[in-house]
Amino acid sequence: MAAARALPLTATLLTGTVALYITLVAFGNITDFGTNQQFVQHVLAMDTTFKDDDLMWRAVESKGLQDAAYIAIIVWETIAALVLILGTFQWLRHDHLRARRTSTLGLLMLMLLFGAGFLAIGGEWFAMWQSEDWNGLDAAMRVFLLSGVVLVVIHLPVERAGGSSGSGAEG
Repeated sequence: MAAARALPLTATLLTGTVALYITLVAFGNITDFGTNQQFVQHVLAMDTTFKDDDLMWRAVESKGLQDAAYIAIIVWETIAALVLILGTFQWLRHDHLRARRTSTLGLLMLMLLFGAGFLAIGGEWFAMWQSEDWNGLDAAMRVFLLSGVVLVVIHLPVERAGGSSGSGAEG
């Protein structure tokens, strides 16, 4: 019975933690637009990589495209933050089924952004791993792994009275 209460509390706190984190990230990117704008510009321009001729054709040097990519990142972060805030409130209201669905969506949004966006596209396609100055792979991996751990936790089965294990979707 204790697990039946502890797991939703854990899901609430972890979802809320990730919601707070990505809210602060999005807020920082909006209020201090230029700092991470430079990061995105340098990664896309590939101007601090080894400048291998076989890779440099991938570089995006258009400031307009660089800014569009950065704005898309901020919009994605902001939507993910709002989704995770909603998920946190649903956990608090003991609407576990909706909370699990909403939280899953928000966490997957972050895993896509930081996994596919930063690790795969930024890290490999734009060779961010080659840059000593503009390398965000460690930070991206932290967010990707944190989101993945929380995703696993919110999908753990909850022990019901009588010893049977359920999906935890019950209120």
